[in-house]
Amino acid sequence: MNLLLTVFEIVAPVFLLAGIGFTWVKLGFEYRLEFVTRLAVTLAVPSLIFVALMQTEIPGGELTRFTLAAIAGHVALAVVFGVFVRLSGLDRRTYLAPLIFGNTGNLGLPLCIFAFGQAGLGFAVIFLAITALFSFTYGIYLVAGKGAFGKVAREPMVWATLLGALFLWRGWQTPLFLTNTLELLGQMAVPMMLITVGVAIARLTTRKLGQAIWLSALKLVVCFALGWVIARAFDLDAIAFGVMVLQMCTPVAVTAYLLAERFDADSDAVAGMVMVSTVLSVGALPIILAIVL
Repeated sequence: MNLLLTVFEIVAPVFLLAGIGFTWVKLGFEYRLEFVTRLAVTLAVPSLIFVALMQTEIPGGELTRFTLAAIAGHVALAVVFGVFVRLSGLDRRTYLAPLIFGNTGNLGLPLCIFAFGQAGLGFAVIFLAITALFSFTYGIYLVAGKGAFGKVAREPMVWATLLGALFLWRGWQTPLFLTNTLELLGQMAVPMMLITVGVAIARLTTRKLGQAIWLSALKLVVCFALGWVIARAFDLDAIAFGVMVLQMCTPVAVTAYLLAERFDADSDAVAGMVMVSTVLSVGALPIILAIVL
């Protein structure tokens, strides 16, 4: 009973905030998605990442081991789903990126914060940064047929991760007034990202729900299995193990739909996967959380 209550207390804020965004749009209120998203990825999330890394007390060796595990997780997903897409005859440009990349920012980051606190946040931002790095390079290549390596160098999240890692390694701290400012900016990130997920889901439509259901279920099963195996293989401690599995199991990111729409892939099919995998996560993530706690 105590475990069920703990899981509920962790996941309820995540899905309630997403529900607020969903309801807000359905009631007809204005929500400038592009502005809020830009504010989040340019200021709020990078501030959260930098301060989390700078202030983390996780030993450098554990962060290094987790980083390698996260890289291995993304590579394993690319290989497994790459083979699956080829054998099943699905369109690689449409389906491979959504199967590989999860919503490790908008959903994964808040969930790890609520579940594992400051220590979990340190691991979660590393996973998020690696997802962003792969998404802006290999992910765009899959959809557009060309890379976007220059975009990585312009991403505030990447620089926030590198600077945060440098400050952690050197034991540096920013002046208190600057730290307080960055913390305030970072505190916007979690509610902003969760409400934005709800808004984005509310605005999506699709005619391919049947296919989306079995593909989303397949993604969840494969991601859970690979996350568990890789976390064991790298001998991650309890918190890092939990973060690894949770982040691997996050639903398809809304950015996958935006990329498909921008580069003329089947955006309707991707929208279905975003919607179904997110709804599926409402039931699946609490169960996964109960397993890894």
